[in-house]
Amino acid sequence: MDLLTAKLKKLEKQNYRAYQQIKGSYDFTDFTLHIDQVQGDPYASASRFRAIRPWSVTGLDFILQTSAAYQLAARDFIGRTLAEYAKQDNAISVATTGQVVLDNTAVLFTDEGIELRFRINLPADGRAILAKKALNIITFYLPKYLRKATLWRELPQQRFTEHCEVVEDQYALQEQLHHHNLVSFIANGSMLPRVSGESDIPMKDALPMQAPKELAVTLHAPNRGYITGLGIKKGITLIVGGGFHGKSTLLNGIEKSIYAHIPGDGREYCVTDPLSMKIRAEDGRCVHNLNIANFINHLPMQKSTTDFSTQDASGSTSQAAWLQESIESGAKSLLIDEDTSATNFMIRDERMQALVAKEAEPITPLVDRIAELRDSEDISCVIVMGGSGDYLDEADNVIQMHEYQPVDVTAKAKQVVAQHPSERSHEREQPLQRTSPRAFHRACLQTLLAEGKFRVGAKGNSSLRFGKEFVDISALEQLQTANEVNAIGWLWFQVAQTPGWSSDLSKEFQTQLDQNQWHALMPNNGDMAKPRILDIFATLNRLRKAQFKPAK
Repeated sequence: MDLLTAKLKKLEKQNYRAYQQIKGSYDFTDFTLHIDQVQGDPYASASRFRAIRPWSVTGLDFILQTSAAYQLAARDFIGRTLAEYAKQDNAISVATTGQVVLDNTAVLFTDEGIELRFRINLPADGRAILAKKALNIITFYLPKYLRKATLWRELPQQRFTEHCEVVEDQYALQEQLHHHNLVSFIANGSMLPRVSGESDIPMKDALPMQAPKELAVTLHAPNRGYITGLGIKKGITLIVGGGFHGKSTLLNGIEKSIYAHIPGDGREYCVTDPLSMKIRAEDGRCVHNLNIANFINHLPMQKSTTDFSTQDASGSTSQAAWLQESIESGAKSLLIDEDTSATNFMIRDERMQALVAKEAEPITPLVDRIAELRDSEDISCVIVMGGSGDYLDEADNVIQMHEYQPVDVTAKAKQVVAQHPSERSHEREQPLQRTSPRAFHRACLQTLLAEGKFRVGAKGNSSLRFGKEFVDISALEQLQTANEVNAIGWLWFQVAQTPGWSSDLSKEFQTQLDQNQWHALMPNNGDMAKPRILDIFATLNRLRKAQFKPAK
C-alpha cells in the first residue's frame, strides 16, 4: 500500500494519462490489490481492479465444504454486499445481476482466497489527475468495503444463509424436473406479477399463485423441504383465458425461471428447464443458410428453403427460423406467446384455406407441426393462446388463467373439441424432416474484430458490439443482464482465434462453458456472467455478417 500511496502522491494535477503508472499489484497486508487496466481518459470505461483476500482472514472458508449451488449463491451475495457498500462512493462499481443469480465473474473462490473484481472511475478535474481524491478512495474507503464484504462476523449472517439456501433449493428443484416429466414448476405462494413491463420488481398486493389439485406436484428442496406447486408437464401445454387474467404473466414467470431468483423476488421457488427457449416473430432480422422447409417451402420462382438466407425476414419467416435455430442449438422446450407471434405462422383457419389454396401458400403453420415436434423430436411447447381453438386438438394439457389463478380445463377442452370439431384441413405435406447443424466460418469473426479495432462489449442487454458490428438482440427476452452479453462477445472472441470452418460449434461452446474452463477462460474482468448455449447461438444467428453453410 505504501508503494501505491507514493506513486499517487506524485501524480497530483498531472495529465490524466499519467494514471497508467499505477498499474500493478500492491500488498495491503490482509489482501492484495491488482490494478489490471487503467482508463485512458476520465470519460472512458472505468479502470479494472481486483482484490484477493486469503481464506484465513475471512472466516468464510466453511463455504468450501458446501455444494456448488451454495458456493455460487455465496459469491453472488458477497458481490451484492460489496456493491451495496460501494454505493456510498459513486466512483466504485460492481457488476451485479439484478434479481437473478448467475455464475458471474464479479466474485470468484480460488485456492488463494476470495477474489473480488470491480471498477473504479479514477477522479479528475477536467483532464488533470485528482490524486488526493484517488488516494482516499483506493486506500481508505475501498479497503473498508472489501473487508466488510468478506468478513463473516461483519456480514448479515441470517440474510447470507437465507440467500444461499434459497438459491441452493432452486437448483435442487430444477434438477428434479426431468424425473417428474416437467418443463416448469411454479410453487404455491409465488408472486408472479411485476410492477411493470420495464421493471422486474414484484407487484405489491399481487395474488399469490395456487395450483389446482389436478396440476399440483410436490418436489423436495434440501433446505425448505417439500414444496407443492403448479407442474407444467412436458408435451403441448396451452395457457388460455380472458384478457388481463394473467396468461402472459404466467408465461413470463416460466421463461424467467431458467435462472435462480433472490429472496424477495416472489419467484424464489419457480424453476424451468434451462433448455427452454422463448421464440417470437422478429421482422427484419437476418437468417443464414438455414433449412426452414419444415415450415416454409415452394416459394415463388422455385426459391429453395433448404438453404435459406435473408437480411430482412418477415414475421412468419423469422419465427420459423428462430424455431429451427433453437432446435439446432439444443432447445428441448419452446415458449410462445400468441401476442408476439406471426398469425400466419401459428394458424390458417378454414376460411382462409378456402380462399387461398395450399399450393399458393408456402407456410405450414405450427399447429400442423406441433404434434410432430413432440412425438419425433421430444420438443415440448408451452403456448399462450387466446384466439385460436384449433390448438385444442393437439394439446396435452390446457390451463386457464382466471383472475391470475390457474385452473385445469383439459377435460373441458376435450369436450369442446368433441362438440365443435375443427373444419380446417391439415396443411402438412411431408413428415417433419430432421435437419443437420450448419457449419460456421470462424474467419468472419476475426475480420469483424480487426475492422472494428477489436472492441467487444454489451450495450445494455439489447445489443452486442463485436468489432465494427452491432448485433440487435432486443428480442431475446430471456437474457437478463449485460454481463451475459459481455461473456457472449468474449466467447466469440475465443472462437475467432481458430481458423477455418467449425462443423460442431455447439461442442466448442460447451467446452468453453465447462465448469473447469469457464472461469479460467475469462479475462480479469468482473463484468461477465455465464450465458446459455441457446443464447450464444441466438445472438450469433443475428450477426448480419455471420457466415454459415449447410452441414454435409
